[in-house]
Amino acid sequence: MRVWVDRLIRDGVLERGVLFEADDAGTVLSETTTEAPADALRLDLAAPGFANAHSHAFHRALRGRTHESGSFWTWRELMYRAAGRLDPGNYRELATGVFAEMVASGWTAVGEFHYVHHRPDGTPYENHAMELALADAATDAGIRLVLLDTCYLTGGIGTPLSPEQARFGDGDAASWLRRWHALRDALADRAPLVTLGAAVHSVRAVPREEIARIARELPADVPLHIHLSEQPAENEACVAAYGRTPTELLAAKGLLAPRLSAVHATHLTENDIRLLGDAGVHAVFCPTTEADLGDGIGPATELTVAGAKLAVGSDQNAVVDPLLELRGLEAGERLRSLQRGRIAPATLWSIGSAGGYSSLGLAPAARVGGPLDLVELDTMSLRTSGSRAEQLPLTATASDVRRVIIGGHPIPIDAHATAARLARSISSLFGEDARTHG
Repeated sequence: MRVWVDRLIRDGVLERGVLFEADDAGTVLSETTTEAPADALRLDLAAPGFANAHSHAFHRALRGRTHESGSFWTWRELMYRAAGRLDPGNYRELATGVFAEMVASGWTAVGEFHYVHHRPDGTPYENHAMELALADAATDAGIRLVLLDTCYLTGGIGTPLSPEQARFGDGDAASWLRRWHALRDALADRAPLVTLGAAVHSVRAVPREEIARIARELPADVPLHIHLSEQPAENEACVAAYGRTPTELLAAKGLLAPRLSAVHATHLTENDIRLLGDAGVHAVFCPTTEADLGDGIGPATELTVAGAKLAVGSDQNAVVDPLLELRGLEAGERLRSLQRGRIAPATLWSIGSAGGYSSLGLAPAARVGGPLDLVELDTMSLRTSGSRAEQLPLTATASDVRRVIIGGHPIPIDAHATAARLARSISSLFGEDARTHG
């Protein structure tokens, strides 16, 4: 397969007339600068695909239902209610719509932070039914999926799982690791579009010795994610129980490493930032969710200076738009510092693509040896006309996505059909008539 790009924005640099050739698996074999061959798929202005490094697909069902008031903790109770209504059938239907919305918005890869493993009473489904529902949904939508199967053992430090959390748990890290290895075998034939990563939900949800066991026994080449210091209450509970911040606890238990992605990383001490930077971790910011939930604004610039790598994600999927996440990252830095231009547009391009792919354990998109994943953008819309191409992360939105290429193949985008599918699946989940909404 051959794809020719007239104008390619890669790491913020404009290149002209780039021809990509890929194998049947969608891996780039070569790239050359040339005129457009007659047999190549032609794109006008394109960039390497954006990677959504943190998603909870089922949270999409809460969009437009939970935004008016309350806190992170009251929102979480509503989220648990939605989780309790999922089964493999309706989750595949909902997730297919969510993943299709991501593709239409320019996300070409997604890290799905998945912990709804079992039946509501905690008994297992046969044959990894919930996990395979997500794999099937990604295949249906055409998106590249890294399934971040999540260890979730306690309702809080020293607190058992509540009844609404029962379906998340595996008992202990050893049981979770056994299920994880079996799941990897079950997904082996889905590569390269679907691969398996891992996650520790948080220091609230996994006891410290179980964290240490995962650090020791999870294969070293597997990307590992964790919610970290999203809320001050998490930090306070960790210090009260262990005498350490969450980051300091992870350092003590061997979890800090380049393969680790710290999601949110909002409320950090100077020592936390130093530890994360020294370890070369990824810090995954989710600006639209962090704003919606009133989480706060994390120290993105300080983490970068310390040595961490940045990525972005859509988290609760109240907004599905990589360009708005990148713009929100820069806006947060400006609001914190009272200065403009904290993260250069060239760096935003790199965070959105290379940073996210690296966080998910994937080779960089649109590079030799990496997947041929590209997003074509409209440079003559009401939002983008007159913009310099390099500055599109500060002017474009998902509405400006024209075509999406994943593994060398253009993915059909039907926004109306996707919206209708989402309306039906969400209304069905809540026992409503889809015609009463939207």
